[in-house]
Amino acid sequence: MKYRMISLSLAAMFTIPSAYAETQCADFLDVTARKLHSEKQVDICELTQGKPVLIVNTASNCGYTSQFKGLEALHKNYKDKGLVVLGFPSNDFNQEEAEEVKTADVCYINYGVTFTMLAPGKVKGAGAQSIFSHLSAQTSEPSWNFNKYLVSADGEVVQKFSSSVKPDSTTLVTAIELQL
Repeated sequence: MKYRMISLSLAAMFTIPSAYAETQCADFLDVTARKLHSEKQVDICELTQGKPVLIVNTASNCGYTSQFKGLEALHKNYKDKGLVVLGFPSNDFNQEEAEEVKTADVCYINYGVTFTMLAPGKVKGAGAQSIFSHLSAQTSEPSWNFNKYLVSADGEVVQKFSSSVKPDSTTLVTAIELQL
């Protein structure tokens, strides 16, 4: 785990003796990534700090694309309990839109996704994004679109779920609830 310093507001300094608080982040989550169809950078460490995370490799033109609906339901049902859902579009299986704006349309317009979607990138093999390199080393690399990796609040990889495991499956939901 890496430690990062986060400055606190003046009001927070009255309740905490130090002007800084140490926060923990698993090394593999200590990255920034560009948000889908945006110039905004997302600090993954800050977003996931102390929270369980469901990391999913996605695609816009896959037989499993409708799982966006279930992923969004998980996000809505569990975000207030701490779950973070992260979507990573990828064309590693030749089913992602060539234009990022079209990927964004599928996610945001067609499926109403409000959880964090990141810019498209590689999720397997040489050149895979560092998060997926770590997940693959701990379990196995994605074998298709919509593989789901559950990570505990302390950054340990809990379990990998295949594409065929739907977001509302008892197996996945139970595993998530055990992490909350």
